[in-house]
Amino acid sequence: MTLQWHQIQQLSSRSYICGHCGESVSSDRGYFAVIPGMGGVSRSIYICHSCMHPTSFSESGRQVPGPLYGQKVQDIDDVNVKALYEEARRCYGSNGFTAAVLCCRKLLMHIAVAKKAAPGLRFIEYVQYLVDHHYVPPDAKEWVDHIRSTSNEANHEIVVSTKEQAAELIDLVGVLLKVIFEFPKMMRAKKP
Repeated sequence: MTLQWHQIQQLSSRSYICGHCGESVSSDRGYFAVIPGMGGVSRSIYICHSCMHPTSFSESGRQVPGPLYGQKVQDIDDVNVKALYEEARRCYGSNGFTAAVLCCRKLLMHIAVAKKAAPGLRFIEYVQYLVDHHYVPPDAKEWVDHIRSTSNEANHEIVVSTKEQAAELIDLVGVLLKVIFEFPKMMRAKKP
C-alpha cells in the first residue's frame, strides 16, 4: 500500500496523551496521508506542542507511539532508576507488556543499589534489602512480593505478560518510587 503524504497543515483537532513526553495535548497541526485513488485520510501525524515530537494515528485511531502509562515521578536522583521507570512506561505504550514487567523487576534491583545495596546480589537479596532497610512501608511488603512473583514468572517461565499485569506492576513501582524518592525530597524542601 502506497501512501501519499501532504505537507504540514491544519488538521481536525485531536486530544491525546503524547507517547514521547506524557503530556495531555490537543493538536490541530500535522501531516496526513491518503491512498491514491481511494480518497479519505488514511493516516495522520500530529505534532505535540509540548515536545514537538510526532505521533501517528491510523484511520481506526491506533496511536503510535502509544501513551505513556503510569504516574510521573519527580526527584528520582538515580539516573538508572529514572531511565528504567520511563522505559517501563514506554514499553507499555508500545504494547511491550512482558518487557514492561521485566523492567519493573529490574527496577527493584536498581532501587536497592541506589539506596546503597551492594552490586552483584541475587534478586531476592535486593528485595530483602529494600524490606530490611525500611524502603518498603510495612503494609506494602505484599506489593513488592507481588512484583517479585509476577516478574519471576515473566523472567523464568515461557509466558507472555498481559496488559493488566504490566499496568499493575507499573502502578505499584510508581507508588514505591514516590515513597522512596519523591515524597522525602518534597518534605525536606518544606522544612525551614
